[in-house]
Amino acid sequence: MNTTTLLVKNMVCQRCVSAVETILHTATIPFHKVVFGEIHLVEVLTDVQKSILKEKLNKVGFELIDNHSSGLVEKIKQLVIKRARNEGESEGSRIKLSNFLSDKLHHEYTYLSSLFSAVEGRTIENYFIEQRIEKAKELLIYYQLTLSQIAFQLEYSSVAHLSTQFKKITGLTPTYFKEIGSIKRKALDQV
Repeated sequence: MNTTTLLVKNMVCQRCVSAVETILHTATIPFHKVVFGEIHLVEVLTDVQKSILKEKLNKVGFELIDNHSSGLVEKIKQLVIKRARNEGESEGSRIKLSNFLSDKLHHEYTYLSSLFSAVEGRTIENYFIEQRIEKAKELLIYYQLTLSQIAFQLEYSSVAHLSTQFKKITGLTPTYFKEIGSIKRKALDQV
């Protein structure tokens, strides 16, 4: 099947995918599938369809990406989120983040890193750490795991390493954060 792919900014969870699918259904735009950050269409959109889709996506916080650089940055984000949250391929978690991204995106890491920093104003590594801490927050609050269990699940070298990064990002110790609850959690698309 021949499909056209559109890239969408801020699609970071399964609810996002469902929301985009609903938009496509209501706009009667035929599609093959929707995955994080991508819409696989059955046919090329007309200018009118594209305009309607852009408007409907913008209303719920999504954005169509029209240029290659922004699209590549969005792909980096999607891969970093999956990697930081330990979702997806288990063999990917054993290799360095830089090698993982280079392999998946078929570009040198130095290029990816420079592009990401120029567009986002922060490094890939900082984004990765922020995503891991958001997952740690989720695990602390909703799953009531110990710090040792969380450190192991998120592949930190030690509980001390997790605690140090947690405090650096949030300004709070993990224990204190757990006591005050979900007040400090951010939506993934706001990280």
